[in-house]
Amino acid sequence: MTVPFHVDRPALVRQLRAAGCVYAEDEAQLLLDAADSPSALADLVARRIAGEPLEHLLGWAEFCGLRVAVDPGVFVPRGRTALLVDVAAELVGPSASVVDLCCGSGATTLALARRLAPRRLAAVDIDPGAVACARRNLAGLAVPVFAGDLFAPLPPQWQGRLDLVVANAPYVPTSAVALMPQEARLHEVPVALDGGPDGLSVLRRVAAGAARWLAPGGHLVVEAAEGQVEELGAQFRAAGLVPRVWHDEERDATAVSGRRPD
Repeated sequence: MTVPFHVDRPALVRQLRAAGCVYAEDEAQLLLDAADSPSALADLVARRIAGEPLEHLLGWAEFCGLRVAVDPGVFVPRGRTALLVDVAAELVGPSASVVDLCCGSGATTLALARRLAPRRLAAVDIDPGAVACARRNLAGLAVPVFAGDLFAPLPPQWQGRLDLVVANAPYVPTSAVALMPQEARLHEVPVALDGGPDGLSVLRRVAAGAARWLAPGGHLVVEAAEGQVEELGAQFRAAGLVPRVWHDEERDATAVSGRRPD
């Protein structure tokens, strides 16, 4: 794209690289594309150097080949979560009944809509900002986004009828949140990051509730850290689910699925 004003691109790239932006060249182009004047560009660059997430500055993130709107404060979808989408698509077929818990911007929900063509699809989040953002992203698909805690806001008649539940729930231990990159810990809501003392507080509750909502043969799929899979597998088994671990070294991603026996 041609920028309608003069810019010293090499200097811009150097500024971003000095601020710690690993993909400085790519970020420079995205910021240039987003700015319509030198003052707008200067503002975006200053905010990026100060640590604001690039996705919040642009207003969107790329996920599974889709452009997803991301509002300030809302959890930015990570590339590693594509593994969760891949696993879900492998485990269930088209026309499935699907719920995405802890949906954030609705990025995973959007990707599942494209991959699975489900007969029923819904999303849930407890953060009001995320709910508003997801509703905007999913409006064209008429996918309901429920505000509330995990399974609590879902229609009771869905119990025992879901083929797939996915959750990119927070799994960072509380003590490790302070060690996360500034753009995450300062600009994303804590409820989307903090998974409790060992990182599994929310995921334990997801596993405990899933068996009641899944149909026989249905699957729960969650994202987790590699070091959490043993304990998480035990929680799945305690909930009556048969666990399976999935790794993707290239994306540095781990997912755990749990099948409700027939």
